[in-house]
Amino acid sequence: MSETFQHYLAGLIATAQEFSLLWAPTINSYKRFQPGSWAPTGIGWGVDNRTLGFRKVGHGQGTRVECRIPGADANSYFAFAGTLAGGLYGIKNQLELGAPFVGNGYDAPEIPRIPWSIVDAINAWERSDVAREAFGDDVHHHILTMAKAEWQAFNQSVTDWELRRYWERI
Repeated sequence: MSETFQHYLAGLIATAQEFSLLWAPTINSYKRFQPGSWAPTGIGWGVDNRTLGFRKVGHGQGTRVECRIPGADANSYFAFAGTLAGGLYGIKNQLELGAPFVGNGYDAPEIPRIPWSIVDAINAWERSDVAREAFGDDVHHHILTMAKAEWQAFNQSVTDWELRRYWERI
């Protein structure tokens, strides 16, 4: 990997928690991040390792990185913008890329985790100076407001699971 590519990938890893709201924008987005699901749970990188958020594939001129965090429910424009912003942050700040993780990322408590819920992602986005700088105050606020509205709407509804679970118990 070139030095620039290494900085780019280091930036993706450094900003992944903050930008997860762009890659996983709904309540259901976070349900797929389960061990053994082939969706990533850890924020790290590995060579052809599908258990991590970032997977290096290819060789030589064909080397590339796959950001495995976005799901089908992500807005492709926001997802791509987050990927570019994270990578450019790494290049601009000359972030150093650590060694690739070898093994099962699902069983690696030392690897930082993808947020487990939209609430965790909202909190990471809200605190993020990198997101605010990359997207500007207006876009940052808009994405935050959309996510909080999503969470509020969910909390105001009673799900089928809750009805089945609690109807006869309580």
